[in-house]
Amino acid sequence: MATLYYCPGACSMAAHIALEESSEKYDSKKINLAQGEQRTPEYLKINPHGRVPALKLDNGEVLTENTAILPYLGKRFGLWPNDPLGEARALSWVGYFASTVHPAHGHVGRPERYSADPAAYPGIKDAGLKSFHGYLKEIDGLYAGKDWLLGNYSVVDPYAFIFYTWGVRRELPMQELKNYAAFKDRMLKRPAVQRVVEDEKVKVTP
Repeated sequence: MATLYYCPGACSMAAHIALEESSEKYDSKKINLAQGEQRTPEYLKINPHGRVPALKLDNGEVLTENTAILPYLGKRFGLWPNDPLGEARALSWVGYFASTVHPAHGHVGRPERYSADPAAYPGIKDAGLKSFHGYLKEIDGLYAGKDWLLGNYSVVDPYAFIFYTWGVRRELPMQELKNYAAFKDRMLKRPAVQRVVEDEKVKVTP
């Protein structure tokens, strides 16, 4: 049985939702990032990067990073495009979310990663929030006229859902993003998403 190592409200929520969408049993273990549990020797044996998510497979092998875990789960559970072009598009969005949207939010929540000078933190946070809000507006446009980013529901959609909840957390005017808000409502109708939101105690509305 696979084991997901995750932190409530973190980017690991995408993998958590993907596992809940499946009919397979899995184990889950919460990692408290605020208390530094990701840096303990026990967890570093599982994921030397000290991050979430980490997915320990049935054979004991561990996958890390959403860019690997989401395609793996998507292919395993039928939540990934079958054609080469569709797969390329899916990888493009997963890569964009991981390398651009997520780091922008990181500047808001983890300014110490980007400067050793505490006096620089406010400027880093402000710039990060502005960039993050701009990316949320872009995602809003991506969902115009469509229910799911790739046409059919895929693991890319739970990843996009995370950033909506982060926008709520940062008190951005998320309801102004009409397409994104409608997408959030569609996600919340899915039983798997409902279970994960309840388990992780994620705030989804202002």
